[in-house]
Amino acid sequence: MSEEKAFGVGPSKIEIAYERLGDPQAPPVLLVMGAGGQLIHWPDGFCAELAARGCHVIRFDNRDAGLSTHFHDAPKPHLAAALAGDASSAAYTLSDLAADTVGLLDALGLGSAHLVGASMGGMIAQTVAIEHPSRIRSLTSIMSTTGAPGVGGADREALARMTGPPPRTREDVIEHWVRAFRLVGSPGYPAADDELRERATLAYDRAYDPTGVARQSVAVIASGDRTARLRSVQVPTLVIHGADDLMCDVSGGRATAAAIPGAELVVIDGMGHNLPRALWPELTARIAALVHRAEAG
Repeated sequence: MSEEKAFGVGPSKIEIAYERLGDPQAPPVLLVMGAGGQLIHWPDGFCAELAARGCHVIRFDNRDAGLSTHFHDAPKPHLAAALAGDASSAAYTLSDLAADTVGLLDALGLGSAHLVGASMGGMIAQTVAIEHPSRIRSLTSIMSTTGAPGVGGADREALARMTGPPPRTREDVIEHWVRAFRLVGSPGYPAADDELRERATLAYDRAYDPTGVARQSVAVIASGDRTARLRSVQVPTLVIHGADDLMCDVSGGRATAAAIPGAELVVIDGMGHNLPRALWPELTARIAALVHRAEAG
């Protein structure tokens, strides 16, 4: 995969960094990553397996992540205030991130695509399905939620173990990420520390913007509950969630599937808030099967 950039994307006219893999004539599958994640957090091997199953894979950096436009001049995000009910510091919402996603489709000359979103990326993909229904062929929402209070919450003990004084050096940030990835990863499919450290190092050296992550997080909170609007989604939908997800409780996946008519729910024992290598064959097979069913339909 070779990295490219789309310029003047969406209403905000921002730059979006993206990569493509697979046959350009195959059904396009757009991978949407979560808060703080970059396109590299869709693992190369996962993307290769999906492409081998007959998909044209496109992964990209959301605004405020990776090599896409960062909103450095936006007001300072106040995450604590947003969590307490005051989201007035939001620089944008999930609707803006959805518009960026549709703008990337425009830049690539694609009328529509199959969307696969993880965590916040699942929320963005859901928002595209709600607000831009003609641009989405199928929806796969992974380890995500509806925005409704009381579902999809993070484990408080896990959050407490991840908080503390902000890391200051490159090495401190990387080690903090390794600990966090290990904590919220899949207990049934643990990753080796050297694998986690390699990914964390690559992410830090590619782009490090903790304020951008906070802006994305406030955007999620400011966007509210999508449950009622999700009932309008008519595209074939697959909801995948780990039974052992500490960042987004499985209740979020169950609520998503319950809200979307005809959605298929797959709950995987031992899976946490990541895409473990051992599950790539199952995950890509399920996604590709949905894609090809939707194409045939």
